[in-house]
Amino acid sequence: MGLLGNTKAPLVGVDISSTAVKLLQLSETGGRYRVEHYAVEPLPPNAVVEKNIVEVEAVGEAIKRAMARSGTKLKHGAAAVSGSSVITKIIPMQGDLEEDELEDQVQVEAANYIPYPIDEVSLDFEVLGPVPNNPEMIQVLLAASRTENVEIRQTALELGGLTARVVDVEAFAMENAFKLVSDQLSVPRDAVVALVDVGATMTTLNVLRNQRSIYTREQIFGGKQLTDEVMRRYGLSYDEAGQAKRQGGLPESYEIEVLEPFKEAMVQQVSRLLQFFYAGSDFNRVDQIVLAGGCASINGIAQLVEEQIGVPTVMANPLANMSLGPKVQAHALAQDAPALMIACGLALRSFD
Repeated sequence: MGLLGNTKAPLVGVDISSTAVKLLQLSETGGRYRVEHYAVEPLPPNAVVEKNIVEVEAVGEAIKRAMARSGTKLKHGAAAVSGSSVITKIIPMQGDLEEDELEDQVQVEAANYIPYPIDEVSLDFEVLGPVPNNPEMIQVLLAASRTENVEIRQTALELGGLTARVVDVEAFAMENAFKLVSDQLSVPRDAVVALVDVGATMTTLNVLRNQRSIYTREQIFGGKQLTDEVMRRYGLSYDEAGQAKRQGGLPESYEIEVLEPFKEAMVQQVSRLLQFFYAGSDFNRVDQIVLAGGCASINGIAQLVEEQIGVPTVMANPLANMSLGPKVQAHALAQDAPALMIACGLALRSFD
């Protein structure tokens, strides 16, 4: 299996984040998707650190529990490596190469772009189309990651009872799921949209134009900072703090003293990521911001981002137009939907 893999079999999308395993199975009839099974299973602290799997057995166990809770019977899965561990490059190549010639040529070219020995790397490529203004050349997207990053995800899935058919790249999975979100946006298809995924420990900016990713950047910031503050201030354990955040039951002072400062910090992080994008590109604004990840469901956060940054902002829900299978609880799914972008993009690989 290469880095991206290909498939025709139905797959469970498995997103391994810093604090949880998110699992999603979709089906499709008549061009409409349906959520058949899903589960979000917490991980022990530090089993995954900044998207690197540290304790593969603990991740495997969490996948196994998520499989059991979701009720899925599928045996094949798709996982993803994070942006920071992937090198992607668009390279121009001759358009008249046969497929095996193209493959050989990509291997040769890859050696120029990858700072590791080529035999330690898993790579894959996709032909994007002709080079603008030069129809004899094609643009090829090269994606490469160290083989150990790919293999540890394959192992985690195997320990959880799944065979990995696809190991994708998180940014591409996001892009895949974004197609479902873009129907809900008020901007034209060629608009510049900032998709900001605020997870537990990492915030990722993915800027898309014509629904293709043109820029991505990660920085360390996430909901765990809020959980840590709740633990510290109210003397709770990690699990209790996480539960209190979701279900309420904290003192009245929580909103003003803890939650509001965190929301302000989150707006600053979004603003900072956008500044990096503007500084490194020809753009000086985006047309819309889409918030994803667990922190996107914080009450009023989209409104605050919109007010302070001055760009229309919405919460991502890639599952909004899907029907639900009998095992899926609509209320729980609606709460988790913004955090399921990567899992959704991976589950969509079933229909490639």
